[in-house]
Amino acid sequence: MATMPPQFPLEIRSALRWASSTVYFLRPIGTATPSFRHRTMLFRPRAFSSSVKLPKKPSLCTADELHYVSVPNSDWRLALWRYLPSPQAQTRNHPLLLLSGVGTNAIGYDLSPGCSFARHMSGQGFETWILEVRGAGLSTRVSDLKDVQDSAHKLSDQIESTARAAAKEAGSPEKKATGNVASAPSSDVLIVGEASAWDESQLVARLTATFMRLSERLSGFLSEGQSAFMSAKLFDKIAMLLEDSQLYERFNEIRSKLLSLIESRQNSGLGNQIRELTQRLVDLFDDGQRSVSPQLIDLQERLTSTIEDFQKQLDLMIQYDWDFDHYLEEDVPAAIEYVRRQSKPKDGKLFAIGHSMGGILLYAMLSRCAFEGREPSLAAVATLASSVDYTTSDSALKLLIPLADPAQALSVPVVPLGALLTAAYPLSTRPPYVLSWLNDLISAADMMHPEQLEKLVLNNFCTIPAKLLIQLTTAFREGGLRDRSGKFYYKDHLSSTSVPVLALAGDRDLICPPVAVEDTVKLFPENLVTYKLLGESDGPHYAHYDLVGGRLAVEQVYPCITEFFSKHDSA
Repeated sequence: MATMPPQFPLEIRSALRWASSTVYFLRPIGTATPSFRHRTMLFRPRAFSSSVKLPKKPSLCTADELHYVSVPNSDWRLALWRYLPSPQAQTRNHPLLLLSGVGTNAIGYDLSPGCSFARHMSGQGFETWILEVRGAGLSTRVSDLKDVQDSAHKLSDQIESTARAAAKEAGSPEKKATGNVASAPSSDVLIVGEASAWDESQLVARLTATFMRLSERLSGFLSEGQSAFMSAKLFDKIAMLLEDSQLYERFNEIRSKLLSLIESRQNSGLGNQIRELTQRLVDLFDDGQRSVSPQLIDLQERLTSTIEDFQKQLDLMIQYDWDFDHYLEEDVPAAIEYVRRQSKPKDGKLFAIGHSMGGILLYAMLSRCAFEGREPSLAAVATLASSVDYTTSDSALKLLIPLADPAQALSVPVVPLGALLTAAYPLSTRPPYVLSWLNDLISAADMMHPEQLEKLVLNNFCTIPAKLLIQLTTAFREGGLRDRSGKFYYKDHLSSTSVPVLALAGDRDLICPPVAVEDTVKLFPENLVTYKLLGESDGPHYAHYDLVGGRLAVEQVYPCITEFFSKHDSA
């Protein structure tokens, strides 16, 4: 069995450190939406809002149609890829909704005409939809639905151009492979500190704005403790510029007063006080610039660079401010309601399939509905490599547990999974193959055609908010996955569901090992759950993505799912 190399944790930590220092090079995903607060009310489907079907699909979308559904009370427009049922196939009573894993888009379900889970299911007569949750694929954040068309095409062009560039580099033998996985694309690097003049008034204004944002808790995005941590972090970075200099004592005095103001309650004079202290701080650096001390050379430019970098990190925390419960309580209900209105099943129910986190979302939905005594809008569900409790398994995802520390998450507000894998791909596909072990996390040996594996790695992955990872890491603690309050355990009520479940696992899955899937399966009533382990002792073997896009999935996985849904397709 493929195993993780001993240096894996170190490389993950290195990647996260790189993400912390370079993630601000990512392009903004849109304007901020209001922070989601924990509510005492339980999960309820949201009312259907506005939507649009694009008259012209972007080239990335290989579905028959591309629809967008609005998430109530936000600017998010979620992409829904639609595959129309084959006219020659058996008529089905329920449409099918597909949910993808964490940090992935719809492409994993439609890798190629010969290896397309979505096309296969539509060919079997199921009207098939793939949801791209917020931040994934072609989903976009725009204030006006009229802007969706342009945004979708821009996103498509960006994803495809990035993939082409990475594929070209991976196939170029003249390019020397290095161990630096964390190289950011040069076109995205923002050069700061180029101004030759020291603009004191501009810097005062910029610093004042930054401190005011921290004092206002970033308009609700940061808790009081998080705001204090971020304030201290900024001052630590500034202090490093003055360390061991004669100005350090004066800086500490100003720092102490500014931190006290930032952490105090707002009052009418707060802005003026912060601005006055900020002016003193800038004057301090002005004095340092005139110093002959070697360590203070280019001090003003370095201060400007430090502040700009910090502001970008704050912006990312606002732009990527969502977690698992946002998907569960807002995105998935909006998609289900839209599909119901479009497809009009007689009983108002859908079939649903979830891979990895997509399956976890389905489990969480079943648990919530059972707890509330509601009948879910699901006739049956199938999960691929999913679990709500990883405590007994040796999942590779345990390496993400350090992100459960809020301080670490604030240091790394997002994990650019797509950029990391794109940068790593050349090192996993050509000599000296220093990162070839990454392939084992995705696909078992000889189970995915090279072209499809390349498309999956270079096109399928997105940026993941640290807040999402923090919540998902609760699946590795006693009691399993919890809601954001930490009080509701999603495994506790699965035994009360009335929805039939098919759970599939791969024998070589390092991300969601079979034991994790089995632990969740045991929670369901025996008469409602079907469990199947894919893979044989002498081969073939199934890793995490082979259940969806492996070369044998069309023969061994898809028929199993079709048979299960056919059994439960009564009107």
